[in-house]
Amino acid sequence: MNPSKKQTDYENDRVTKAAGVVGSATLLSRIFGLIRDVVIAWFFGAGLSSDAFFVAFRIPNLLRRLFAEGSLSVAFIPVFTETLINRGKDEAFEMAKSAIRLLSVLLVVVAIAGIFLSPLIIRIIAPGFIDSPEKLSVTIFLTRIMFPYIFFIGMVALSMGILNVLGHFAAPALAPVFLNISIICSVFLISPHMTDPVTGLAVGVVIGGILQLGFQVPFLIKKGFYFWQKAKIFHPGLKKIGLLMLPTIFGAAVYQINILVGTLLASLLPEGSVSYLYYADRLVQFPLGIFAIATATAVLTSISRQAAKKDLQAVRGTFAYAMKLVLFITIPSMVGLIVLREPIVALLFKRGAFDAKTTHLTAYALLYYSVGLWAFSAVRIVVSTFYALQDTKTPVRMAVISVCANIILGVVLMGPLGHGGIALATSLASMLNLGLLVRALKTKLGMLGLKAIMTSAYKTIICSVFMGAAVWAAAPFIMPSEDGSLMGLFFGLMGSIIIGLVLYGSFSLLLKSRELEKVMVMVRKGKDKA
Repeated sequence: MNPSKKQTDYENDRVTKAAGVVGSATLLSRIFGLIRDVVIAWFFGAGLSSDAFFVAFRIPNLLRRLFAEGSLSVAFIPVFTETLINRGKDEAFEMAKSAIRLLSVLLVVVAIAGIFLSPLIIRIIAPGFIDSPEKLSVTIFLTRIMFPYIFFIGMVALSMGILNVLGHFAAPALAPVFLNISIICSVFLISPHMTDPVTGLAVGVVIGGILQLGFQVPFLIKKGFYFWQKAKIFHPGLKKIGLLMLPTIFGAAVYQINILVGTLLASLLPEGSVSYLYYADRLVQFPLGIFAIATATAVLTSISRQAAKKDLQAVRGTFAYAMKLVLFITIPSMVGLIVLREPIVALLFKRGAFDAKTTHLTAYALLYYSVGLWAFSAVRIVVSTFYALQDTKTPVRMAVISVCANIILGVVLMGPLGHGGIALATSLASMLNLGLLVRALKTKLGMLGLKAIMTSAYKTIICSVFMGAAVWAAAPFIMPSEDGSLMGLFFGLMGSIIIGLVLYGSFSLLLKSRELEKVMVMVRKGKDKA
């Protein structure tokens, strides 16, 4: 067997195994995240308090995506991997300890600056709130409480990079569980004792950040990384990380920037629009996080190893493998969300202050977000490939075009389609971003295995369409009436999902989709390691 082919197969197996572990941990996190959103929807509904919290939470969340899980991780992992392979473990650990010291100082400065600048920040990202002094005041107050979260999550992201390169994926992927549990508990244990109950949610976010960081420490120690040991505050390798990180601050989080643009535009629409988009986005994040982000996390470390060894043929092979795997999972997920959007939203959120009208308007947003799920997911893989190759400039150029397109499309579409137009603009902008990125990567690497990727995607689309049509036809006979019980809705939805899974698997077998076998391996690996 060709040594490069053998190495590619080995890395593909590592990607499958790592994606299974991350996906399983992320599934647990997403389940708790949905429970969190159900609790928030039940307690706060879609109004002033929920709009204020979601806008305020978007700021530290965006910073987390931009600086922590986004630019920091994708800049740190390739350099840490290269140092580990070429200069040894001791030197790599020395660089990582220096990164922790320098990052902690920078994050403290960011948190303090954010607290003082919160009024200006909120007026910029939610200009529609200016006309409502009460909503503006609450949002600023919540933002100030939550800004220290960026310190803890930034350190978590750096810990994640270290552990992932050392072959440990479970603990970083499980960390968000602690955030979700903390917010859930805050609704019941903190909010009732606050003058304004929504303040409890903000306190829960900060506590969750502390718990996430604390959870990483034992695993770092187990790997022999003692962060308290002396180290220089500036290691030569940090300069390279910094140069890679600056452009990725924008490029790695284009999806989150587009969502933030949507929040800004939604603040100009009727009250509740921000919340409709938030809840719909959360549902799209479920398959996106479990499969796409899990695979991208694994791909970043695998391709970083291949790039450090200058094996571009292996890079192309791993990229094609990851793209086929992600599309095989996310295209049917997209169809399922579109067909079952209304019962999904109703089952999860329709209770308490979350009424029938709110359910319908959230499902409306989910329709347009779901259209872009496959593109959101594929972009993750392409961007991770660029960063593993230590090319951070190309994704930034494409991201600028995508964000500009999102703004223009959002302004144009929000008129006739309301908040649904904002969601559709995000989906269309991501499709544009994907097309531009793939074209640039082909120029950089040559043949990417696009023919094999497209052949696999065509089979996936055919299977998904037949599955979606069958579920759509069966749903009226399985689902209860609009006034039916919650239990009836649960069993109806589960029945529809099971029918969809069985049909999709059967169609995939008939068309001999090789990705079905790989997904089964991923599931088994996740169960073995979770």
